[in-house]
Amino acid sequence: MAIIGISLTFLPDEISIYSGIGSTVIARIILQLLGALYFAFAMLNWMAKGAIVGGIYNKPIATANVTHFFVGGAAMLKGLFHYTAAPLLLWILAGIYVVFAICFGLIFTRHPDGGQTA
Repeated sequence: MAIIGISLTFLPDEISIYSGIGSTVIARIILQLLGALYFAFAMLNWMAKGAIVGGIYNKPIATANVTHFFVGGAAMLKGLFHYTAAPLLLWILAGIYVVFAICFGLIFTRHPDGGQTA
């Protein structure tokens, strides 16, 4: 997330041209805002890296992550199934999102010791 965030923040023109969005002022602003969002999420996860997450522990962090990856993965898959000529990189990114959605879903619903559900 940090790499994506930094890339979107500092390379919005290059990314918009490569992705085919076009290098407009609005596209640049939207990509930079998206970069800020990704970087902020990376910082949230980094700051919580030593904390227990799962079950009732740090529920907001688990909720934010499962929501982000589930909604993002579902949106990407929906778009990719309608636009099958999309670059392989987007399919890989969608797969990563789905894997993280499943992992954070498990973290969200299970107790950290692995014994009981929340």
